[in-house]
Amino acid sequence: QVQLAESGGGLVQAGGSLRLSCAASGGSLSSYFLGWFRQAPGKEREFVSAISWSSGTTYYEDFAKERFIIYRDNVKNTVYLQMNKLKPEDTAVYYCAMKYDYGFAVPALTPADFGPWGQGTQVTVSS
Repeated sequence: QVQLAESGGGLVQAGGSLRLSCAASGGSLSSYFLGWFRQAPGKEREFVSAISWSSGTTYYEDFAKERFIIYRDNVKNTVYLQMNKLKPEDTAVYYCAMKYDYGFAVPALTPADFGPWGQGTQVTVSS
C-alpha cells in the first residue's frame, strides 16, 4: 500500500512562502489524484488543491488559486505545494492524501473522497 509523508512546514511571516512536499512510497501513483488539505484548530479539514498524476490536471480551492501552485515530480514520486503570499489564516496542519482517478471531468475532491493520508505538517503564518 502506498504511504505518504509530508514535509516542509514551518513558521513564516505573512507575505512569505513555503514549499510543502508529499513523498509517496510503496506503489505507483499513475492512476491516482494527489491532494492537499488543511485543518486549522477548531475547524473542519478543507480541500486546498489536487493534481491528477496521469494527466497533470490541477484543481484549486478559491483561496488557493492566485497564491498556491501544485505540481508533481514523476521521478521522485513527490507532489509539491508551493505557497506564496501566505496569510495568518493559512495557519493549519497541511495533509496530503490520494484517491483513485476515475477520469471524471469533475472529480469529487472532498476529504471524505481521499485516503490514505499522510501524518500532516504544521504551517504557521505570523502577522
